[in-house]
Amino acid sequence: MAVTTYIVDKDGNQIDASTATVPANRDFRGAWVLSGSVISEDLTKAKEIFADKIREARAPLLEALDTDYMKALETSADTAAIVASKQALRDAPTAGNSATTIAELKAAWPTACGDSPYA
Repeated sequence: MAVTTYIVDKDGNQIDASTATVPANRDFRGAWVLSGSVISEDLTKAKEIFADKIREARAPLLEALDTDYMKALETSADTAAIVASKQALRDAPTAGNSATTIAELKAAWPTACGDSPYA
């Protein structure tokens, strides 16, 4: 008995995977949209996924900077660089807001968050 594999898009629509044209990679799998037999990526949903990935990447970085900040306060050291780094991380989820394509979105990964998972 043959098993059929289905692809389900972000809206719950499904198609037999053997008949679908799919994007080259699955970076934004949660943003897939089915139109006929072609699956494309919804840019608005991809931006949400991108921002969530940034939030995930920045969490341990902000935690480390919080520790650095407290240590600097204890020694009366200058905290300006730490504050600036923390602000850059807080602003990071908006990095892809102006992207008009998936390629631009991937290229917008902020350096403050480390290596891009889209490289």
